[in-house]
Amino acid sequence: MESKNYTYQALAAFSEAVFLKMGCPASDAALATKVLLSADLRGIDSHGIARLVGYVRLWEIGRINATPNIKIVHETPSTAVIDGDRGLGLIVAPRAMDIAMEKARQVGTGWVSVKNSNHFGIAGYHAMMALEQEMIGIAMTNASALVAPTYAAEKLLGTNPIAVAIPAGEEAPFVADFATTTAANGKLEIAQRNSISIPLGWAQDAEGNATQDANILKKGGALLPLGSEKEQGSHKGYALGSIVDIFSAVLSGASFGPWAPPFPAYVPMPENMPGEGLGHFIGAMRIDAFRPAADFKSNMDLWLHRFRNATPASGHEQVYVAGDIERAMEKERMQKGIPLVGAVQNDLKALAEKMNLSFELKQ
Repeated sequence: MESKNYTYQALAAFSEAVFLKMGCPASDAALATKVLLSADLRGIDSHGIARLVGYVRLWEIGRINATPNIKIVHETPSTAVIDGDRGLGLIVAPRAMDIAMEKARQVGTGWVSVKNSNHFGIAGYHAMMALEQEMIGIAMTNASALVAPTYAAEKLLGTNPIAVAIPAGEEAPFVADFATTTAANGKLEIAQRNSISIPLGWAQDAEGNATQDANILKKGGALLPLGSEKEQGSHKGYALGSIVDIFSAVLSGASFGPWAPPFPAYVPMPENMPGEGLGHFIGAMRIDAFRPAADFKSNMDLWLHRFRNATPASGHEQVYVAGDIERAMEKERMQKGIPLVGAVQNDLKALAEKMNLSFELKQ
């Protein structure tokens, strides 16, 4: 089946109906849909509606609680630890950012570590929530072990993304959102759906050798840290992924490293898990906790303008700042629709049939 474009509104209506069928309250279903589809809009197709079937499968086996009692279990004026009660990370993480921003309003900064949660979509959504309050936002999460540390032949870390959103005045904001691996697992899934090989440097086989097999993770292989090899700086990507794991999980009481729960429902849970669920780390900083906001924004505008107008290297037309390409993609996809490859269309049609819903979407 060929790729087709679907309107945001149609995909949102379908996704919300699925979350309601799972038993989510109406407000949670709407929020989960908004977070989920923000990935598709921004061009991060691996974390958008293609993940919807995976959430349903986790709910079916009892690993996702559709009506969680999300609560603070430890707190200081500027920090908190939240128990997500096995809720959708799409719901738990925004609640954590709300708490972080409220603490920032009160004391300048707010930091929230989360345990007992699940996959939270794209980190960028949660960090960008702070922009609406003219704050700096930070979001990160650990994930199931798919990544081999530098020099290792076993998977011990997740793709463990980091997002940082920084407001400005007249210029569009700085929004970095990246995995701490050379490529996120979702990129391999996209390659699998399209039956293509992956570039060298993304993954290794079970013995630690370079590979272009998009299915290598199913054969005992692993993703590589950002940098791919030691000579290209993989030890730095390994360190970044470790920091995310510690801040998100060791600090909160979630499971970490090789014990982080897997996203695929068919993969057995690790034995002797030291914590509860996946973990996130969320932060918000009020700009005027450091300097007058107007002064910061003026300097931030200057910074962004200078970098966006850097002299392009030969063969390139434009220098981008983090978030520029995703923002342009969001505008385009709201106008022209969100493309879904045939495999995703088939998955959603099968899901619709199972949940007694319609997938007759406007293209």
